[in-house]
Amino acid sequence: MFFHTSRLSLAGVPALTVHAGPREDALQRGVVLFFHGLGGSKEVHERELQRFAERGLFAVGVDAVGHGERRFPDFDERLNQGHPHFHGEFLNVIHGSAHEVPALLDTLVTHHGANPARLSVGGVSLGGFITYGALLAERRLHAAVPLLGSPLWDDALPHSPHRHPERLFPVALFSQTAGLDEVVSPQGAREFHARLEPLYASSPGRLRYREFPQSAHMMRPEDWEEAIGDAADWLVRP
Repeated sequence: MFFHTSRLSLAGVPALTVHAGPREDALQRGVVLFFHGLGGSKEVHERELQRFAERGLFAVGVDAVGHGERRFPDFDERLNQGHPHFHGEFLNVIHGSAHEVPALLDTLVTHHGANPARLSVGGVSLGGFITYGALLAERRLHAAVPLLGSPLWDDALPHSPHRHPERLFPVALFSQTAGLDEVVSPQGAREFHARLEPLYASSPGRLRYREFPQSAHMMRPEDWEEAIGDAADWLVRP
């Protein structure tokens, strides 16, 4: 399959777009914003963007705050996990990136012709955290596919997504985690979904949680392929 790839700025944010077939058709079928992990960039997940494009979607890789083309000059110091202020810096990246989502979607809808009823978001690790935050920042989202992330940012933070389960319905949410994850505990997403279940009682098919019991944060290749394929399928459902 041939993929059309382009780099552009969306509301000042560096982005990489991938689609197959006519651009206008893909924009109408649906847009997915996809965020990378800590230290990564929009280019890291080009293969995953292609998987979404194979399903007919207009896939948009996004450089998170301080990453990729806008990498912090002192990135290695401020986002080193041994740094005393790492947690605060990490939260700033998550929160800042999540709050850019409305402007990204505004640009895609207003200037690129994206279907406003088919807007979605996903991401891996850091990108998974950003995905949960985007669900609080943007009410137009139709679906979300966080992978290896958590809605539990900090128990003391009033804007941590785990504190606001009532804000999510009716977004179609499919969270995937790794049971042996040594970097991001699956417990936060697992418990959050348990709290969401009664809130989705009228449409239980719009909520799914899956944990891969034999995978660590760097998932087994066969588990990763399954996770991405099923995430792509989730995003193109009615």
